Amino acid sequence: MVEASSVEIRKVNKFYGPFQALKDVNLSILPGKVTCLIGPSGSGKSTLLRCINFLEEYDSGEIAIDGLLIGYASPGGRKMRGRQLRQMRRSIGMVFQQFNLWPHMTALQNVAEGLIRVRGLPKVEALARAAEALKKVGLADKLANYPSRLSGGQQQRVAIARAVAMEPRLMLFDEPTSALDPELVGEVLSVMRTLAAEGMTMVVVTHEMGFAAHVADQVAFMEKGELVSVDAPARILHHPEDQRIQSFLRTYHERNSF
Repeated sequence: MVEASSVEIRKVNKFYGPFQALKDVNLSILPGKVTCLIGPSGSGKSTLLRCINFLEEYDSGEIAIDGLLIGYASPGGRKMRGRQLRQMRRSIGMVFQQFNLWPHMTALQNVAEGLIRVRGLPKVEALARAAEALKKVGLADKLANYPSRLSGGQQQRVAIARAVAMEPRLMLFDEPTSALDPELVGEVLSVMRTLAAEGMTMVVVTHEMGFAAHVADQVAFMEKGELVSVDAPARILHHPEDQRIQSFLRTYHERNSF
């Protein structure tokens, strides 16, 4: 397993015009630990996740991965050069809500493509590593399948395999099960549990409270761009002191009760 990364987020602010999406966010993520970001829709969770690998430019503050700033050459300084940013991103894997697979490529080719184009691996080596990654996510028998011949859960597992094959030190998941039918959610969460058990640093935006309760080392609750609370899963999910968290969880349980 590749060595895991640490992430330090200090006083990060993000604006979209006059709207402030992130407000002085501070968060420490230790190597090999799982952090789940929860909260209402529009609370800034996905924005924060995208700032971590600088898909979104934050306006002030600092985000450091293994002690190195990402996005800016120095605090409050000029933006990082493209080559330097690409180099840092090579150690970060990201899985989105949508699978973003190439429809004209097989599962094997989808996973191998980045290894060939980004890592510069010979095709034979890339295909071998891609096959290993697909085996890891339980798709060893689907290498030759095109996305149209895969279920949503299988497509998302291909997307995870694609990220894992790059041997990242940090994995970011942006609501990876939100586009799936309920019966397919479990197979994706199972793969994520395996990665967590292997010591991968993971930051997960999720509405799956069961996953957060059983897999996360810490849970961070966000609302209206603010990081309201960071705590152990048992405390924040079962004994929250903040009324905003209590209200959110009450609504969640009402929607998910049968």
